[in-house]
Amino acid sequence: MEQERFSYDNRIVKYFAYATIFWSVIGMLVGLYAALQMVWPALTFDISYTTFGRIRPIHTNAVVFAFVGNGIFTGVYYSLQRLCKARMFNDTLSYLHFWGWQLIIVAAALTFAFGFTTGKEYAELEWSIDIVLAIIWVVFGWNMFGTIIKRRTSHLYVAIWFYIATFVTVAVLHIVNSLAVPITLFKSYPIYAGVQDALVQWWYGHNAVAFFLTTPYLGLMYYFLPKAANRPIYSYKLSIVHFWALIFLYIWAGPHHLLYSSLPDWTQTLGTVFSIMLIAPSWGGMVNGLLTLRGAWDRVREDPVLKFMVVAVTAYGMSTFEGPMMSLKTVNALTHFTDWTVAHVHIGALGWNGFLTFGMLYWLIPKLFKTNLYSRKLANTHFWIGTLGIILYAIPLYWGSVVQYLMWQEFTPEGFLKYPNFLETVTQLIPMYAARAVGGTLYIFGVFMMVYNIIKTVKVGSFVNNEETEAPAMVRIAGKRASGEGWHRWLERRPVQFLIFALIVILIGGLVEIIPTYLIKSNVPTISSVKPYTPLELQGRDIYVREGCYTCHSQMIRPFRAETERYGDYSKAGEFVYDHPFQFGSKRNGPDLAREGVVTGKNYKPNSWHYSHMLDPQMLNEQSIMPRYPWLIEFDLDTGTTPRKIRAMQYLGAPYPEGFDETANDELMKQAQQIVDNLSQTGVDVEPNKEIIALIAYLQRLGVDITKVKDSGNASSDK
Repeated sequence: MEQERFSYDNRIVKYFAYATIFWSVIGMLVGLYAALQMVWPALTFDISYTTFGRIRPIHTNAVVFAFVGNGIFTGVYYSLQRLCKARMFNDTLSYLHFWGWQLIIVAAALTFAFGFTTGKEYAELEWSIDIVLAIIWVVFGWNMFGTIIKRRTSHLYVAIWFYIATFVTVAVLHIVNSLAVPITLFKSYPIYAGVQDALVQWWYGHNAVAFFLTTPYLGLMYYFLPKAANRPIYSYKLSIVHFWALIFLYIWAGPHHLLYSSLPDWTQTLGTVFSIMLIAPSWGGMVNGLLTLRGAWDRVREDPVLKFMVVAVTAYGMSTFEGPMMSLKTVNALTHFTDWTVAHVHIGALGWNGFLTFGMLYWLIPKLFKTNLYSRKLANTHFWIGTLGIILYAIPLYWGSVVQYLMWQEFTPEGFLKYPNFLETVTQLIPMYAARAVGGTLYIFGVFMMVYNIIKTVKVGSFVNNEETEAPAMVRIAGKRASGEGWHRWLERRPVQFLIFALIVILIGGLVEIIPTYLIKSNVPTISSVKPYTPLELQGRDIYVREGCYTCHSQMIRPFRAETERYGDYSKAGEFVYDHPFQFGSKRNGPDLAREGVVTGKNYKPNSWHYSHMLDPQMLNEQSIMPRYPWLIEFDLDTGTTPRKIRAMQYLGAPYPEGFDETANDELMKQAQQIVDNLSQTGVDVEPNKEIIALIAYLQRLGVDITKVKDSGNASSDK
């Protein structure tokens, strides 16, 4: 058969590899900084850009989309060319993808630091950047599919199946979850509200983990693990079952992040059932990876690349067992809102994504530079330090979460909460947070060792931008199934049909869960006493979101005796119908705020308390780990955006009277003056146009509407 000569583009692989290494250092250092702030809140230095609420999304996005994202593209651009026996479809698209992705990462870091955020976990980017992200993602898919179409191989290898599923699913998730009403260039309100927004967000959030942190890395595992071990994958049939079952089941599991919440019970049940079923296909991938190494375990003892990959696959197995277990309601009662979730996520991020990336880089860089790794001993040392770092990171958080939960739930023999002050439960965790920081430091130290090792490897190597090779031209086979050809082998020859079939499979679960919740109003019953926020409260809520308060405080009281005793009546779906975005939260470093403004509650705090608390939390309690927010007292409230925000809320269904946008600022200043007058009675002198006044107004509104119907014993629909 005639051979065709062509070249692989190694330069784009090198660019993405370098970006992976660079962002791994940045993302993890920012994470360490955030971890240290939990021990020493003074590390904020009273600067608005460096508070935990703004640093945390920088860390998560830098690790997920910068480090892991560039790692995905490194592996895809290298493996896809070789699996398709073809150069990438278009060099211009490759470099547009690379520089566009780095630009998005930088834009994300800057906007989060300046407080421009949607307040939705892993989807904090504002609408203008979301559009750019969607365009760059399409560029990647266009380039990938162009390469697949012009391939010189008949069938698609299993790794490519996962790349296709990643592209199509992430596109759907990103577009659906990012739908919003723009207000300014960097401010918008999502079109969904309350429980609807929560469902869509965690349908996205859980599946961002599934289809950005899992499926593409399974594709990388299916390519790089057999290459490093020099052995074929264990089972082709298992990979088929594993792939299709995984992408079908994963998309249903998002509601397990909202157990015991005000989300309809049927969606919670679906999330739990499908989460349990996910164990089978997830472990199918783990088994397929580990059994590929049969007969190669002697090499694992010596080869750092295989060491990293074995632990990565094992960490994947651990995480995908732990996740379904956490979706059981009895287990979720303990894990949700505690540090257990943080430990669980980092087993996956540090173990699965981190170690597989390190193993890939240790194997790939010497290949690209046609040399040997500078120091296998140094790589082995990195492996052991990194492994120890993961252990020291996770175990204190697991332990601390149990302590946290038990303290939250404990009652005295007389029937009172033993630890009514939430801060008592926080101070017990500080030693665990310190130990977590030690583990993170060790892990980062290992990353620095890798950076040194790779720099030394690159210096002695010889890099070729365009690697010349040859392969026989592909003989196109008619669309019909050949005699004796299985349906999946036929599908592997038809990438467009493969994509369409994958799209249908991943859409089923999302449509079944989201459409009824969004379209059937009875699933989210309204409450007659719940009214939209006043203009001042709306501005205060946006400040609350800007400062990332949702990263430490929840607004969702679960129907547990301990929670209703501590915070007040449990949360109902109808009280969140004007929340764009929802603020249920996922972690409690501070108490729940759902009933913060209830005057008759035992936890009620006057305006002066909130003022002092934001100015200096340690002044009220020296053990507090909350940072100070002095700029809220200094910054003027941007009332110029008020009319646009009111109009946006009207468009989204808030029943403000017609023309209210024109008088909204008058109402705003009237309410602000009332708060200022109240503060002046306690000796606090502040102007009504300061941001602190708006934030106080919002905090004092929380829970007020729902308590208006409590005395009548009826919080059901008014329809």
